[in-house]
Amino acid sequence: MIPQVQYDKSSALFSPDGRLVQVEYARESVKRGSISIGICYNHGIVLVSTRQISSPLMKSESVEKIFQIDDHIGIAISGMTADAKFLVDKARLEAQINVSTYDEPIGVEYLTKRICDTIYLYTQSGGFRPLGTSLLIAGKENGIPRLFETDPSGVSFEWKAVAIGGNRDQVMEYLEEGYSDNMNHVQAILLALDALNENKIEMDNVEIVQIEDYYIKFSKDEVKEFLTKFIGE
Repeated sequence: MIPQVQYDKSSALFSPDGRLVQVEYARESVKRGSISIGICYNHGIVLVSTRQISSPLMKSESVEKIFQIDDHIGIAISGMTADAKFLVDKARLEAQINVSTYDEPIGVEYLTKRICDTIYLYTQSGGFRPLGTSLLIAGKENGIPRLFETDPSGVSFEWKAVAIGGNRDQVMEYLEEGYSDNMNHVQAILLALDALNENKIEMDNVEIVQIEDYYIKFSKDEVKEFLTKFIGE
């Protein structure tokens, strides 16, 4: 019989109670990450992420949590940044291959499936470990806002609004109470900021991206304007 400890050391072995323990450890890594929120609104999606700055000497711009994949797709991350950047590079390559092969932008759902295929391989291959990250893949497909969450197991879910990272459960409760299908982009951003503030999450280093017809990343000054408006209200 295989000792219990060896189930912990392999991503490809089930424990006697039917669990892939390494995948559960990967989920714990996501829970320790900074929070990222995605919200669909009437004409697009907003992504809001917080940066974890370990020292006042660190330049906040060097810590990136939201990445552009194509003109119409962005990815917000939580968990192990190195693992996430590996998947971001994979997503960018898939988007370029789709344009080169079919002369059209890649679909958000198809891209999510391709990324999840890669994540899944890392749960069953010898010599690898599961990737300790979750992604929010957001974009517009045929004029419809789409927002997907990936899990370290390789499963994806589609949402109207969702959070990943630390304090996820509390933030999700707030989003469930405040979400409306008819929100505009300002209301969506303020809902995300309000959820962060309600859960006492540091907002000094916030990234905001809006995706409608194009991917738009807000500058520091524009983020400050939203924070000022939020604090004023």
